[in-house]
Amino acid sequence: MFKKILLALLITILMVSAVACSQEADVKSEEPNQSEESNTQEFEGTVIVDGSGTVYPLMAHIAEEYMTNEQKNVSVQVGRAGSSAGFKKFIPGETDFSNASRKIKDKEVAGLKEKGLEVGADVLEFKLALDGLTMVINKDNTWAKEMTREEIVDMYVSGTHKADDKVLWSDVRAKWPKEEIKFYGPNENHGTFEFFFEKILDEKDMVKTANLQQEYSTLVDLVANDKNAIAFFGFGYYVNNQDKLQAVSVDFGNGPVEPTLETIGEELPYSGFTRPVFTYVNLVHAKEKPQVLNFAKYIVSDKGAARLAGDNGFAPLPTEVYSGYLNQLEEIK
Repeated sequence: MFKKILLALLITILMVSAVACSQEADVKSEEPNQSEESNTQEFEGTVIVDGSGTVYPLMAHIAEEYMTNEQKNVSVQVGRAGSSAGFKKFIPGETDFSNASRKIKDKEVAGLKEKGLEVGADVLEFKLALDGLTMVINKDNTWAKEMTREEIVDMYVSGTHKADDKVLWSDVRAKWPKEEIKFYGPNENHGTFEFFFEKILDEKDMVKTANLQQEYSTLVDLVANDKNAIAFFGFGYYVNNQDKLQAVSVDFGNGPVEPTLETIGEELPYSGFTRPVFTYVNLVHAKEKPQVLNFAKYIVSDKGAARLAGDNGFAPLPTEVYSGYLNQLEEIK
């Protein structure tokens, strides 16, 4: 009898031990590992972004996705003052990111240096995507749907056709209407103006009759309401307003090329009007404010620019470019 009681006690002890071990294992399996925990870490605070109006739709979309799906307690505020105006805020540290539709200028690099910031060490440059500078005309314009690069340049360069710059369509091609061309474009605050002036016009003076605007929406309306209008801006703004405008196919020497996501690229048929767009991040801010670093990582992750560029009229870069930037950010402590 004593042996039976002892055996029963032993069996009971073993069963209790087994249940306890099983429960402990279950608890451990439910605990997130360190990498999962870091991926789901919650941040809070504000991220300030300003700069290029061309880049604005893409960055605003990235910010919206980030705040909705990733970090609901972080407020990402995206402005569109223009590339040059954006750097004027970025240099003194008023913003965390500065979007630009052209590369940072030497004088801006010098301005950062005066503040103790070195590009490459304290400020990182990210190429976000590729944009195609697009010439747009009114929907009722039936004659200028295709133009050569030289014709576009000559139209916009002051004094090429007439001293008073009142250029007629017939001055470009004799068979076109004898109506004055109304020139439009973004103003000097925008990197798009600088790209057009420096790279396309080769820094020759623009026609004095050109009406330059701060807001791209204003340019869209001006061209949409004027049969003799022509303007230039980023492909994304054209894509979002195709119901109001039509794009000019540009002949770079091998026949007219329509700007599309399939033709825009540095080695593709629309390369003559292709340019990279950028964002610059202040790493001092990123080290001081975790939400800034976290948003920077999101921009160059597979959820950011790589996924959303095409939706906003930009050609995405190769995945290794974005992963290279992400690796740089992962090293920041």
